[in-house]
Amino acid sequence: MSKILKCADLMPGCNFVAEGKDVAEVMAKGAEHAKRDHGMATIPPEVAAKAQAAIKDK
Repeated sequence: MSKILKCADLMPGCNFVAEGKDVAEVMAKGAEHAKRDHGMATIPPEVAAKAQAAIKDK
């Protein structure tokens, strides 16, 4: 089953949605988005943990 992460669950007002075949793919897309659109040079472990917890089955 594919997975989905809605950035708005973490950053209200952001419309980015990452979809992938598994958690690793969604996390990679989410990290790229955070760096590009939210100016995060690195992803702090607590942010990564919250993002991973917000990933749902599609």
